Amino acid sequence: MRKTFGTGSVWEQTLGYSRAVQVDNTLFISATAASGPDGIVGDDFYSQTKYILEKLGAVLEEAGFSYEDVVQSKLYLTDISKWEDAGRAHGEVFGEIRPTLALVHVLPFLDPEMLVEIELVAQKSA
Repeated sequence: MRKTFGTGSVWEQTLGYSRAVQVDNTLFISATAASGPDGIVGDDFYSQTKYILEKLGAVLEEAGFSYEDVVQSKLYLTDISKWEDAGRAHGEVFGEIRPTLALVHVLPFLDPEMLVEIELVAQKSA
């Protein structure tokens, strides 16, 4: 079984991607930024990470998953020296769940106000 989830973003259609794709009991969520209805939410690594994780919680829920099902998390940071700020927000959600983690230093995103993107993989037990 393959099912796609979208947000209605024009970029999903233009670039040909889905916010999330479920294959059987695994959910793959595209890299997500702190973009809100009025632009980027937050101006630091902690607040953007916190907001993104809230957005991803909604994506997980829509697909019938939860934070507890997350097995892999990737944080893309434009300034790796701020890893502790992003990590603190990540730990507030995943401290007891403990998925695998990658912290990746990247060049600036398309919007220079974007500091963080997060990508998740979740899997339900069979």
